[in-house]
Amino acid sequence: MGVITGPSSVVPVTYINSAASIKAFCGERGGVVCTSSNAAATLQWAWARGERVLFLPDQHLGRNTAFKAGVPLDAMAVWDPEEVWGGLDPEVAKRARILLWKGHCSVHTRFTVRQIEHLREQHPGVRVIVHPEVPWDVVQAADDSGSTEYIIRQVTESPAGAVWGVRSEE
Repeated sequence: MGVITGPSSVVPVTYINSAASIKAFCGERGGVVCTSSNAAATLQWAWARGERVLFLPDQHLGRNTAFKAGVPLDAMAVWDPEEVWGGLDPEVAKRARILLWKGHCSVHTRFTVRQIEHLREQHPGVRVIVHPEVPWDVVQAADDSGSTEYIIRQVTESPAGAVWGVRSEE
């Protein structure tokens, strides 16, 4: 799926922690590579060049970043590369502002809502901050989310005695 001129254009965006072949796929089709720090700005860049974004390979980072940027969940669709038309009705795919590649980082999916609940039981008043590669429900259960750089800045600049629960990478 490449960048096509006109109203049906799709711009591929991939996360930097992806295979070289995926980065090449994006580059060959007028797309770009992003980091978690610049993912929101990269999505804006891509939407300025095409109607839709194909976000690879991490659906969670794509969903969480797009939602934080104001894209409603019903304007997103998960694209399954193993299925014809990504497993989507063609009209659903055409209506989506962002197509999320059915993939994720297994490390980031190890953190669960139940773990946040347990942490809050053990440490009343704890603030939980997570990386946007964690699943949607985990971001919603946390107090904040952002890139590793953002997480470090938030924790470092917090008042003395603040209690944080942090989930990024293991």
